[in-house]
Amino acid sequence: MGVGVSIFFLTLGAILKFAIEPDVFGESVHMDIIGVIFMIVGGVGVVLSIVLAPRRGQTSDGRLMHRENNPPDL
Repeated sequence: MGVGVSIFFLTLGAILKFAIEPDVFGESVHMDIIGVIFMIVGGVGVVLSIVLAPRRGQTSDGRLMHRENNPPDL
């Protein structure tokens, strides 16, 4: 999950929590609780995306060693 999807979940959660009445779908569905869950998922996604982003860009180019075909002198 990238930063964009995480921000989408944060936004959707905030809309469900603060902009919609909690009992709009009746007593069985609590939209404010679902909004809080979406905001938690979005927040965790943003943190994980930021923490794991430096690792995603690493390649093996920096770890290559120069090796020569000259045998050691005996």
